Amino acid sequence: MNLFEYAREKNMDKEAPLASRLRPVTLDEVVGQQHIIGKDKLLYRAIKADKLGSIIFYGPPGTGKTTLAKVIANTTSAEFTQINATVAGKKDMEAVVQQAKETLGMYQKKTILFVDEIHRFNKGQQDYLLPFVEDGTVTLIGATTENPYFEVNGALISRSSIFELQPLHKEDIKNLLRRAVYDTEKGMGSYQAVIDEEALEFLADISGGDARNALNAVELGILTTERSADGQIHITLDVASECIQKRVVRYDKTGDNHYDTISAFIKSMRGSDADAAVFYLAKMLYAGEDIKFIARRIMICAAEDVGNADPMALTVAVSAAQAAERIGMPEAQIILSQAVLYVATAPKSNSACNAIFNAMEYVKKYKTTVPVHLQDAHYKGAQKLGHGIGYKYAHDYPNHYVKQQYLPEEIRDARFYEPGDNGHERKIREWMEYIRKGLPDERKKE
Repeated sequence: MNLFEYAREKNMDKEAPLASRLRPVTLDEVVGQQHIIGKDKLLYRAIKADKLGSIIFYGPPGTGKTTLAKVIANTTSAEFTQINATVAGKKDMEAVVQQAKETLGMYQKKTILFVDEIHRFNKGQQDYLLPFVEDGTVTLIGATTENPYFEVNGALISRSSIFELQPLHKEDIKNLLRRAVYDTEKGMGSYQAVIDEEALEFLADISGGDARNALNAVELGILTTERSADGQIHITLDVASECIQKRVVRYDKTGDNHYDTISAFIKSMRGSDADAAVFYLAKMLYAGEDIKFIARRIMICAAEDVGNADPMALTVAVSAAQAAERIGMPEAQIILSQAVLYVATAPKSNSACNAIFNAMEYVKKYKTTVPVHLQDAHYKGAQKLGHGIGYKYAHDYPNHYVKQQYLPEEIRDARFYEPGDNGHERKIREWMEYIRKGLPDERKKE
């Protein structure tokens, strides 16, 4: 590289977007993803030892898939080639494979092929790569925002290690933003900008773990905000909100307003106000609340406030929690909305909740013994102790029920579960009243 080319490259680097300039060069500079690149993890050791096999990085935008590929490019002794599946055609792939063969034959040097957005390759393109991955002509690194088990050829999957990247933690985003504002070498420190703590918190929250989104907002803020009287560019909460095009919602995830909002959310579902419940859901989602936290509250409400009045409410809530976590935002908002509206409009009962609380009080107050006929009779010598003698097997009787004492003698008349009149619990109550009176025919089935 001559002096002119070097100067041009340096100038282009300064012209590059902030997110690109801050991209780490070494593994130790990478922020987040310690579950796969911690110093005791397989991927870290493989990259350090330059013994990498084919891998696929899977995760949401802005979590570092391309970053990790670039780090590998900087650390490997292999030839590194990159293509983007959104624009690359078969000719591009053929050229890469041909060059890889020549490099391997002439210099005994392997080629790493990084395919960004690999899920965009059609089946034919993926099939074309397969034999060259299999025989070691190229080592594949794929990056995708889609679940590779659904979108990538099964044969490629079987020959690759899958690493799932998680949205960056809030503190990780804040560290990156500080570096972006104050670093004079790679960041925008030469602009003499300062970022308020409120703005930092807001951007870290609202970016949803997407580092690129947060960095783009900071860059836009610094480039478009006029200097104050003190000669500095101040990135305030209002500036941050405008740059990321999200209105600031008064919702501090560690303050009173957080608890007020979640309280209103739960009480609206309990009170069967579907409109209010979905409004508070929207407010939390807009403010960047963790979808797993929201999902947990919906599941609790389904069990505590709906209970057996509609047993499907808990099933819907649990399914929604799993689906939302797998799919992520923004689609998760639709899933959570369905669950919230189901729980809000379901018939209500807190009988299951009261039952366990009442039973807990008895456990604290009374010392009890399991009735002898209910005790385990499966081990040797149990019969000599009288364990299990006199037990009536319910399935041997009509309607699979026989009246016998199950509660300990000390609390034999206690009642913990009292079903209500709403929804399915009406049927439960009627059945329990029926069996408590004793069925007319308790003779054993022949």
